[in-house]
Amino acid sequence: MSQIMPKQQMLNGLYLLLAGLLLIMVLDGFYILPEGRQAVITQFGAPVGEPVTEAGLKMKMPFLHRVRIFEKRILIWDGYPNEIPTNDKTFIYMDTTARWRINNALHFLQAVGSEERAQSLLNDIINGAVRDMVNKNDLIEIIRSSDWNQEYVVGTSLGSDLTKPPQKGRDQISRMVLEQASKDALKYGIELIDVMFKRVNYIDSVRRKVYERMISERKRIAEEKRSLGKGRHQEILGKMTRELKEITSEAQRAATEIRGQADAEASRLYGEAYSSHAEFYSFQKSLESYQSIIGSQTTLILPPDSDLFKYLQSTAVRQ
Repeated sequence: MSQIMPKQQMLNGLYLLLAGLLLIMVLDGFYILPEGRQAVITQFGAPVGEPVTEAGLKMKMPFLHRVRIFEKRILIWDGYPNEIPTNDKTFIYMDTTARWRINNALHFLQAVGSEERAQSLLNDIINGAVRDMVNKNDLIEIIRSSDWNQEYVVGTSLGSDLTKPPQKGRDQISRMVLEQASKDALKYGIELIDVMFKRVNYIDSVRRKVYERMISERKRIAEEKRSLGKGRHQEILGKMTRELKEITSEAQRAATEIRGQADAEASRLYGEAYSSHAEFYSFQKSLESYQSIIGSQTTLILPPDSDLFKYLQSTAVRQ
């Protein structure tokens, strides 16, 4: 009886060990691939089979196989601003960003190994392409969009003619950077979706000169506008003065004409009245003359046959 018990315990222990090993094999033989991820199976560090891209519950060899999971979604690369000279010797800061994804997980694992390493690799690839394109093009090609068509823009004092439209433009330059960088990125299983210039700025010394030139240009434009305004003011004032003189002259002419007509009518009426009552008209005019000539202290010495004395004499005879 004592011999049977140890054997039974040994069998039970063996069964538990087998069950544990079986459970570990079952658990290690499956893995879950999340949505938006892709996986590469490796055996002793070497890839086995094709990348797994469909999400769900997957199988693998327990203990022998390891799962390397990578992003399948679009990732963002954001570089540091770089000081780069253009073809016309103007130094600018280029701040660039890009979107990328892993299009071949197996190739990516063999060539790069991790997403952190990929970000560092993209620094060299994209920054090199940006520097190459900026060096080959003038400043206007970098700062102007491809559809730019403005009639006037303030230029710089650095020898760059920013008043003419660009031949390529910033949009086309960014596409050329994308094409060049994509060729190098594909070698590492990376697909570049787009490359964009977030910000283009002058270095500090150049920026100060640009601001000074912009202020000078704006002052010149303001002075030109004021000069045009003064000229327009003088033109309007001259026109108004001329119209005022014409109106005044026409009014004076009309007033003179009306006065002439009134004087003629008055003369006509006076003539009719005089011809109808000549004696009365003569008497009235004489009275008006007496009023203007004779005052309170006036002494007149007249000949007896004076016309002025005629009505005074007749008045004195009546008295």
